[in-house]
Amino acid sequence: TAGIKRDIENLYEAVPQLVNVFKIKEKIGEGTFSSVYLATAQLQTGREEKMALKHLIPTSHPLRIAAELQCLTVAGGQDNVMGVKYCFRKNDHVVIVMPYLEHESFLDILNSLSFEEVREYMFNLFKALRRIHHFGIVHRDVKPSNFLYNRRLKEYALVDFGLAQGTPDTKIELLKTTHSEDQQGSCSQTKPTIALGNGVSVGVTAPKQIAQQSASKAADKRSSSISKIQIKQGRGEKEDSAQHSVQRSVFGERNFNVYSSTYQENTNTKLIKQAKMIDVSSRKLVTKKKITSTKTASNGAARKAASGCPSNLTCDCYATDRVCSVCLSRCQQVAPRAGTPGFRAPEVLTKCPTQTTAIDMWSAGIVFLSLLSGRYPFYKASDDLTALAQIMTVRGSRETIQAAKTFGKSVLCTQVVPAQNLRTLCEKLRGTNSSCKRSQGEVPSKSVNDSALPVAVDKCAPETLGKQIHHLENFQEGDSALEMKATDMKGWDQVPDEAYDLLDKLLDLNPATRITAKEALLHPFFKDVRL
Repeated sequence: TAGIKRDIENLYEAVPQLVNVFKIKEKIGEGTFSSVYLATAQLQTGREEKMALKHLIPTSHPLRIAAELQCLTVAGGQDNVMGVKYCFRKNDHVVIVMPYLEHESFLDILNSLSFEEVREYMFNLFKALRRIHHFGIVHRDVKPSNFLYNRRLKEYALVDFGLAQGTPDTKIELLKTTHSEDQQGSCSQTKPTIALGNGVSVGVTAPKQIAQQSASKAADKRSSSISKIQIKQGRGEKEDSAQHSVQRSVFGERNFNVYSSTYQENTNTKLIKQAKMIDVSSRKLVTKKKITSTKTASNGAARKAASGCPSNLTCDCYATDRVCSVCLSRCQQVAPRAGTPGFRAPEVLTKCPTQTTAIDMWSAGIVFLSLLSGRYPFYKASDDLTALAQIMTVRGSRETIQAAKTFGKSVLCTQVVPAQNLRTLCEKLRGTNSSCKRSQGEVPSKSVNDSALPVAVDKCAPETLGKQIHHLENFQEGDSALEMKATDMKGWDQVPDEAYDLLDKLLDLNPATRITAKEALLHPFFKDVRL
């Protein structure tokens, strides 16, 4: 199209070194932080070789770009991890040149894959994750579109390290730098808003220790409504400046409330920096420790903060299903949340500040869940809080509450939601159980926010969560046109228990006990693949 041609011309103009080396054919991908082009390079042997050119947006931080390159050069080039050929830069334009792997769209092949192909796919994904985790790299964005798959050649490649972070012992030096910078959040000036629907509201409150900003009129107005989901932060945590400004209702229901807060306060917390005292001093806090911290603020800063909010306000909404204006006016909690909606782990959704390579394993579990159920995307939520509620409908509310305690979060839920049997769920959705047979090529690739599934979101005619789960249990008979022939089963009628055991371990709500990539490769599910 004319737009793509213009983009290619602009790229040649921005990075003129490319003109003499590559012939850019087309744009093959576009994301938030980069665009990817297919190009050919004339080799000295006279042969043309296809390359993928990733053009990073000019506003990308230099450290982030360098860290991505270091991930590709150190960990890439083997074990299904994409490597790097060249890198070109002109001013603030950077182009990373990588080998091109022709690949299929995940959605196009999802319902034609045999069970053995799925087994091989997951095995190779874990090989890639084992490789990067060995170097202390947390990918943070594991999903089908970032794991390229050539079905004919059986080749795989994990790509896009633009969001990667390092573990505390990472071997990628530049990730240590970006990790330390990511931990230095600043107080967000944007307050979360509450979107009301059918009497439902969602609120996100900030840390108890971090003091409030001025309580605006909008915040006062919002405080009068019922909050259905609230994530609350205790002492010792920092605020996150990169949050959605609008939170939306969960399921459009009145009887399903989720409340998340800090489970255990950290008594060893250091006082926050003087630069942030302007926000701290405005609130008269209930503990002696907090009162001491407010007194250290300068008088000028105290007067400035107090002018926006009365100094005698204290929070009284803790462990209740509402959000007060004091909490609404506080700064956001800092915790990494980069990633793609639908693939974020529970510890990411609840703003756990300590996140490990386990978040990649959760994302791999979601990919596996899509492959076993034939549904993609499996989860589709408008915000992190809705996503947490959707996870509950599959993994169970009690289980989620118990797991959250292990990483310092308290989750309250007004309705007990039982965990789903993973085999039953996947077989019903794919249509391979005895009471529900569907044609292999015609299973709709819907996400679990469709009306037939347990986490349905029907805003026009909201149902109770219980009715939605009942709907799932009866999601079976009456589709004679979609009956599956035994010859077309491709192994889906003989999925072993080991598959669902591995899925259960991948979707472990507790990141500390979640299976690792190295352990996953040794799982009995891959016994034949290893041989």
